[in-house]
Amino acid sequence: MATPERPLSPYMTVYRPQITSMMSIAHRITGVILAMGAFGMAWWLLAVTASPQRFDQFTHLAGSLPGTIVLIGFSWCLMYHLFNGLRHLVWDSGHGFEIKQFYASGWAVIILSLACTAALWWFALNHGVTA
Repeated sequence: MATPERPLSPYMTVYRPQITSMMSIAHRITGVILAMGAFGMAWWLLAVTASPQRFDQFTHLAGSLPGTIVLIGFSWCLMYHLFNGLRHLVWDSGHGFEIKQFYASGWAVIILSLACTAALWWFALNHGVTA
C-alpha cells in the first residue's frame, strides 16, 4: 500500500486563525500550565512543612518581580481555563452554537478572565495578601 502524497488533514497554514481555534489552543496550553502549577503548589506545601527558613525562601522567590509575573500569569490561566470550561459546559447542554454566540462567548471568556485576574490581584495587593 502506497503512502498518500497529500496530508490527511489540513495544516494550520490552510486556515486563517479564528477566535474559536485560538481559544481552543489557549485552553490546551492553559491546562498544561495549570498542571505544571500543581508542582509549584506542592513546592509551597513542602516549604510550609519543612521549616520557617524554607518558607521564607519560597515567599522571597514568589514575591520577587519574576515570581509575581509567574503568579499573575498562573492566575490568568486559572481564570481563563475556568471560564472557557464553563463555556464548554454550555455547549454540552446544546446551546451557543450560532456563529454570533461563538464569538460573543469567546470574547466574554477573554474579558472575564482578564477582569477577574485584575480584581483578584487588586484585592490581594490592597488587603495585604502578598507572597
